[in-house]
Amino acid sequence: MITVIPDIHADPQRLEATLSATDGQLAFLGDFIDGGQGACDHTVLTRVRGLIDAGAVAVMGNHELNALLFHRGLRADSPKNRNQHRSFLEAFGFATPEAMAWTDWFLTLPLWLDLDGLRLAHACWSIPDIATVAARRPDGRLQESDLAEIGAESTPFGRAVKRIVSGPEVTLPAGYAFRDHKGDLRTEVRLAWWRNDAATYREAALSVPDVAALPDVPLPAGVAAEIYPADAAPVLVGHYKMTGTPHVSGSAASIDYLEAPCAYRWDGEEVLNAERLSKI
Repeated sequence: MITVIPDIHADPQRLEATLSATDGQLAFLGDFIDGGQGACDHTVLTRVRGLIDAGAVAVMGNHELNALLFHRGLRADSPKNRNQHRSFLEAFGFATPEAMAWTDWFLTLPLWLDLDGLRLAHACWSIPDIATVAARRPDGRLQESDLAEIGAESTPFGRAVKRIVSGPEVTLPAGYAFRDHKGDLRTEVRLAWWRNDAATYREAALSVPDVAALPDVPLPAGVAAEIYPADAAPVLVGHYKMTGTPHVSGSAASIDYLEAPCAYRWDGEEVLNAERLSKI
């Protein structure tokens, strides 16, 4: 039995409630830091690190990667980025010895895990991107020397790392755009890469308030190649702040339900099953 736990975001109550409803081997999907009201990065990090030292496993989230970059001057020190990182900064400060020690620990977290039939990543199990990173870092663990390249997204390696922790986005055909939830006009759309029955932009789009704004045409071959194969090993991710009733099926799914916390109890099944979800 492996219990998979999605994003905690510095919420000690959510963490303890989740732990009380789980059993077996623990596997975390990253994003331990950077919470909202009531966040306590220190409490969550200390608890999770203790669990990992005792045998739990975890992958790196985009917030851990962003913190690595931010405290090394490789991510813009903008109001937006400081706001996203506020609770960590309030707990540890900017580039202080404690902040640097915790971000050093983030480097021990791999970008992906393959647990004898169950695959885990924070945002995307991209077969080509994982192959690109594994050619240099076979265990998926980054090194300090990789960070400048990742921050600049200047190479295939750097871009592959970003997609694994943040998910793929695709550019819409010329002439198409949509308004996001904040009203901003966008020409790139998040791809729900786990929907292996998605064949069009509308079916594969994620976080689009009005999918009618998107072209109802087949995905080009290069984009369709990002969709996870239906016959591949099951994979679970977090990251996406899913809405509605938690649900999984098929070969891949996000279990990051912000308003309906859950965990997934995997017991060797080859197809994900909603009955294996534990509501918190």
